[in-house]
Amino acid sequence: MKFEPVIGLECHVQLATKTKAFTRASAAFGGAPNTHTDPYTLALPGTLPVLSRATIDFAIKMGLATGCSIRPLSRFARKHYFYPDLPKGFQISQYDEPLCEGGKVEFVLDGTVRSVRLTRIHVEEDAGKNTHVPGAPYSLVDLNRAGVPLIEVVSEPDVRSAAEASAYLRAIRQLVRYLGISDGNMEEGSLRCDANVSIRPVGDEQLGQRTELKNINSFKNVEAAIEVEIARQTEVLERGEKVRQETRLFNPDKGTTHAMRSKEQAHDYRYFPEPDLPPLRVGADWIEKVRASLPELPIQRRARFLEALALSPYDASVLTAEKEVADYFEAVLASGVETKTAANWVSSELLGRLHRDGKSIAASPVAAAAMAELLGLLGDRTISGKIAKDVFEKMWTSGRGAKEIVQAEGLTQVTDPIALEAACRAAVDANPKNAEGYRGGNAKLFGFFVGQVMKATGGKANPALVNEILKRLLLHDGKPQQP
Repeated sequence: MKFEPVIGLECHVQLATKTKAFTRASAAFGGAPNTHTDPYTLALPGTLPVLSRATIDFAIKMGLATGCSIRPLSRFARKHYFYPDLPKGFQISQYDEPLCEGGKVEFVLDGTVRSVRLTRIHVEEDAGKNTHVPGAPYSLVDLNRAGVPLIEVVSEPDVRSAAEASAYLRAIRQLVRYLGISDGNMEEGSLRCDANVSIRPVGDEQLGQRTELKNINSFKNVEAAIEVEIARQTEVLERGEKVRQETRLFNPDKGTTHAMRSKEQAHDYRYFPEPDLPPLRVGADWIEKVRASLPELPIQRRARFLEALALSPYDASVLTAEKEVADYFEAVLASGVETKTAANWVSSELLGRLHRDGKSIAASPVAAAAMAELLGLLGDRTISGKIAKDVFEKMWTSGRGAKEIVQAEGLTQVTDPIALEAACRAAVDANPKNAEGYRGGNAKLFGFFVGQVMKATGGKANPALVNEILKRLLLHDGKPQQP
């Protein structure tokens, strides 16, 4: 029997607010353990929650960007469980009346735009962090993260493969970064993913028994964990056994999942309305104010780059992957640089060098205006492509402008036909055997002669003129063509 996977994802996004969800304590990442706390975070008697408006602004922003309906009235609830990283013994979350409902997340996979429907986006506070000390009879608790605001993005079970799950999660990260509501850093826990995985016979409409994979911390591991769990469930069913509903953890070193605990039901958390917070009312004016702050979304920007700029799907995807990259590219274009040239240089030279140096585009030593100046010199043939790459390297390491470098080092491209003909003729005369070989049909030797001319001119010869002159000299032995 052939099976198909049915996958739903729950993504927890840590919001980039300055303070925590229900108190003024710092929400910044890092810091010495238990320094970003206050009486409320520590659940001292008599402390009460006060909702942060920025938290709701960010949640509404995500809801609008994904096409959700924003509830005019939503409520907070207490979700009870007992663990050392939860000082109050409950987590303030939303249960049956979430802030955002419906909507979808769009993304590109294998060149095709796909979408996954959303069930809801709700607001909640994060728990602290337990560190289990190997071999010790105790654990360490850091409450810096306790109370940091989260949104939980819950999808419908629309995902049908591990690759699609990874692409969906990348789209969530891209979207929250475009919106400026989170850095989406999985390594720091700003983006965490739980995957609900089940399988069913192909063609069957009924959902199979699901398991939940908890707190997967990278895109690679999301894909790997789901693949492993699909294979495990397939083996269970093929043995004639039943899949148990449970929470499982993925071990990336062993490439396996193992049971953590039986899957909780809603009643296990003893949800009830949060008595210390009134219902949250979100009026139309509030929604429209947030809507006015929305940027052009990544999927929209990609479509514009495809249609208005005639970029290839690959270039459009690379250049819109990060908002800062797309902004940089459009700033270069605004200076009048040819579109394809700008796309090639930003996606290849710039991003390649940033990757090698481990820098973000915000820390690039070559600003968009400086890149535009360099590409302008390339476009008007002041410098050749090879020289342009050398100049870029010097701009990167020295911080100087392209024109300054070209003038100071005499890198202007040689375009004088007389000078170039002399260099080309010298290359042909000095290599008669290679010239005969080319005339005899060895076309690869043409590159040899181009290289000789470039070497003689320090790489400054105009490539188009060099090609034209060499073809005439080699094909006609330097003699004028017959009419």
